[in-house]
Amino acid sequence: MIIENENTSLDIGRACSCLGIDKNRYLRRLEKQENPCKVQRNLEVRNEIQEIAVNFPRYGYRRITKELQRRGFPVNHKRVLRMMREDNLLCLKKVFHPRTTDSDHGFRVFPNLAKGLELLRLNQLWVSDITYIRLSREFVYLAIILDVFSRKCIGWRLDRNIDTQLTIEALNMALLKRGNNNLSGLIHHSDQGVQYASIEYVKKLEENKIRISMSRKGNPYDNAFAESFIKTLKFEEVYMKEYEDFNDAWENIREFIEEVYNEKRLHSSIGYLPPNEFEKELVLN
Repeated sequence: MIIENENTSLDIGRACSCLGIDKNRYLRRLEKQENPCKVQRNLEVRNEIQEIAVNFPRYGYRRITKELQRRGFPVNHKRVLRMMREDNLLCLKKVFHPRTTDSDHGFRVFPNLAKGLELLRLNQLWVSDITYIRLSREFVYLAIILDVFSRKCIGWRLDRNIDTQLTIEALNMALLKRGNNNLSGLIHHSDQGVQYASIEYVKKLEENKIRISMSRKGNPYDNAFAESFIKTLKFEEVYMKEYEDFNDAWENIREFIEEVYNEKRLHSSIGYLPPNEFEKELVLN
């Protein structure tokens, strides 16, 4: 049914309301009848979007937009996003979660020294963890170390391999940044993963007289500070971006950790200050 609105004082919105018709649905129908060429172009774009989404299930709407433009369709990302939402294509990404913790090993497992610890100073408790980051054609892995007292990320490493070297490089960065500080009594806390229980990693900690602490097996609450940081990283950085390649991921994650999280992001647990500012105030006081 078409509402004739010529030579009448009743606007389309009121007319639709009086007739019990959804205005937006009516306008879309009217647009189709008035502009069949546009309808055909939209159909062609929609078909191309569906084909790309099936062939490249990890593509987001930005990459699909670029691919459409390469195929000769002059579309922008907002239009593509709208069409993908309408066709429920934003949920086609394969659900696969790489395993980052392997606790089935023959190395020594250390007791949890962090539980109930009262935090009084810097370099009292460091926590560490590993997470994965999905790129368009591969997974990469990020190891992090936080000083819990200031919430500062003092060590991190991004790599294609999830091995002991990944965690050692993050630890080396933390030791370098804290090299001039007193590490006496420092506790390093992690899960029971093989990367942290390995001979090389344990030796590195013991050489620096760092006490070793590990979570109970399969209990993420024992490492809540590291889990919280990773959640922040994912929601405020990783899920907001579509990294082109490893180098793009490295630079964006570096910028987030060093220039946003440590330098600018406010933390309620340290008086709504960024970690770097909080640590500077500790030195001044």
